[in-house]
Amino acid sequence: MPTYEYVCKKCGKELEVFQKMTDPKLEKCPACGKNALQRKIGSGAGIIFHGTGYYCTDFKNKK
Repeated sequence: MPTYEYVCKKCGKELEVFQKMTDPKLEKCPACGKNALQRKIGSGAGIIFHGTGYYCTDFKNKK
């Protein structure tokens, strides 16, 4: 489930919310109660694999 970042245009409160992609955007600010929340555009997160058997690239040479 992705994490979405929101900022209130009235009070400046910033928050992160776990939501399904199909969930509607939040509108009401939990801090001031106004309908002024705006979803920020985030960079997302990269996938990191840990442990044996994972390589930094898909083209690992066997030497």
